[in-house]
This record gives sequence, structure tokens and C-alpha cells, in this order.
Amino acid sequence: MVDELSASLAATVQAARVAQDLSANALAERSGVSRAMIGKIERGEAQPTAVLLGRLSGALGMTLSELVARAEHTGDLLRRRTDQPVWTDPVTGYVRRAVSPVTDGPLELVEVELPPGASVSYPAGAYIFRYQQLWILDGHLRFHEGSVVHDLRTGDCLQLGPPSATTFHNPGDVACRYLVALVKGRS
Repeated sequence: MVDELSASLAATVQAARVAQDLSANALAERSGVSRAMIGKIERGEAQPTAVLLGRLSGALGMTLSELVARAEHTGDLLRRRTDQPVWTDPVTGYVRRAVSPVTDGPLELVEVELPPGASVSYPAGAYIFRYQQLWILDGHLRFHEGSVVHDLRTGDCLQLGPPSATTFHNPGDVACRYLVALVKGRS
């Protein structure tokens, strides 16, 4: 059974693709996601992972949070915690909360909880923003930025460099919570 947010995400991916006059083949080429998987996602036959949604949202010129927010149909200047869209990766258990209100402003805040032992990787093409910082709220995050590895602990804040392939890994035995602050738009 597909939940309401997953069904809305499916429709949102398809609407964004169609609005940009992209075929499923063109989106597959841009994102590195197979045309067959894009079809399954758009029909609601597959629940996409964080990695797939990251690739698709980047190829569509938006952040993962923007994609989730569009699926939630929000637009107020105040977003109470109870109204913040939460999405859970069905494979890793990674939980992503879109904290920021959906506006035309450049700043976006996202809270992430990464379960113990979990890893999530994104290709460089998934990054569509100028600046990104990670602030570790609780736990331990081993962040791979290209060939550089950062071991981050509670209170640490990292400014990311230019877009590169990344891996977020929680080597600890408790969940790692972190805040992602980003400025939208390619540099």
C-alpha cells in the first residue's frame, strides 16, 4: 500500500518532469536513474530511496526538500514542527524533515536523522545549491566529500566545498541527528 506522501511524491516528480518538457528518457539520462525506475516511481509502483529522490530532484533543478514540500503543497511563512514534511528512506531508515517554510528565499534548513550504521550516498549532480553547511546536533557523522573524510561530532559545523560525490555515514551505535543549511542555486 502506498502512503499519501509517496503517492504525492510520484505525482510531483511526474509534474516537474512534464513542466520542464522532459521525457522519461531525458530525465533518466540527467539523473542516472533508469527510465524503468522513473516510470515505476511516477506510477507509484516503487517507493523511491533517498538516493533516487536526490538524483531525480537534482536533475529537475530542485532540492530534495523542495520536492517533498511540493508534494506536501505547503507555502506558509511559518512551518510548525507538526506541519514539517517528514520522509523516511525505506531502505536505510534515514529520516529527513523539511524544517524551512517553502518560500522563494534562498535559504533552506533540513533536519536529518541517520540510524546507527546507515549510509546514504549522493552523486555530485544531486547538488543544486551554492553553499551547504552541516551542523551535528547529536551523535557522530562520518562525511565523505569526494576523497576527503570528515569525522564530525555533536556541535561540529562543516562548510562544504564545491559539489562532489558524498556519503553520509553513521559509524556509531546511536542515531546521528544533523541540520543541513543550504543556499539554493548553482554557483
